[in-house]
Amino acid sequence: MIEIGRLCLKIAGRDAGKKCVIVDVLDSTFVLIDGETRRRKCNILHVEPLKNKVELKKNASHEDVKKVFEGLGLKTRETKPKQKTEKPVKKKKVSEKKKDVKKKTGKKKETKVESTLEDKAASAKKEDKTASKKTSEQVKK
Repeated sequence: MIEIGRLCLKIAGRDAGKKCVIVDVLDSTFVLIDGETRRRKCNILHVEPLKNKVELKKNASHEDVKKVFEGLGLKTRETKPKQKTEKPVKKKKVSEKKKDVKKKTGKKKETKVESTLEDKAASAKKEDKTASKKTSEQVKK
């Protein structure tokens, strides 16, 4: 029952309820369909064969299918080719630019961690001096 030129009704998927014709039998479970539906590979469980059969060659073009459908009084799906557009150019990340600047200048920037450690050490020395002054004053009294 599944053969080239057999009219079918698509019963599953986005094109469900539309008529198509089998253009090629790919294997025991898949066929190539075209017509009111998109030209594509389809599972035979997703098509319902009708009693009509038309004369088509194996792998007939969409134009051939269109002529056959016009003879039957049916319309085919018309798709327009997409316009080609240029792909956008990828921009460099900001961090890469900073790396390039560091390499060119050869300078290293002081990090916050280093400066905070130095500040802590300086404040610790100040505390030690004040503590020693207090103890020396207490001893004098």
